[in-house]
Amino acid sequence: MKNPILRKKTSVIEGFKKFLPEGFEELVADLFLASPIRFKIVPPRKTKLGDFSVGHGFEKPQITINGDLNPYAFLITTLHEFAHLHTYQQFGNKVNPHGEEWKANFRKLLLPIIDSRLLPKDIEHSLVNSLVSMKASSCTDQKLSRVLKNYDEIKEGIKTLEQLPKNTIFVLNGREFVKGELRRKRFLCEETISKRMFLINSLAEVKPI
Repeated sequence: MKNPILRKKTSVIEGFKKFLPEGFEELVADLFLASPIRFKIVPPRKTKLGDFSVGHGFEKPQITINGDLNPYAFLITTLHEFAHLHTYQQFGNKVNPHGEEWKANFRKLLLPIIDSRLLPKDIEHSLVNSLVSMKASSCTDQKLSRVLKNYDEIKEGIKTLEQLPKNTIFVLNGREFVKGELRRKRFLCEETISKRMFLINSLAEVKPI
């Protein structure tokens, strides 16, 4: 009979295989087993890919990751959230969520996956650039996000907003908009019914009409 610790690790590795790129299951399993944490894979959310929250009372801290992410986005988002956990374990709530302490922990977690040489070259290159100029999060590093989207499953009729010509009418979250001018990393778009203006992320997935 296997050692109980080894048996648990094997079980965790098997659970991650569906979501992670091949070769990274043990790394994430070790992170999970090294800390008291609740780890949940949840339905897709429009506003975030992952989340870290502090436990209250006797509750464990919790990490949630969207279950629809492609394997590479799942891996990097998971490391992002574990960096939050490690920062909280070291500093509590005394530092900024994406401050230098978090950046240092995120770098530590990214280095082994870069050094593994198991990542596609475009993702590896983007991560190396992120180490040089670390953004607040993998979600707001648009160059990295754009590369990761190349590994998403193709959704019929869906485009990113930046792929559409100006003045294209599109649907987002059941609402109809007209694409306008680029303002930094977002497009100023007019909702057709209310005529209100909204800034929409250039990588938002929309359905052109």
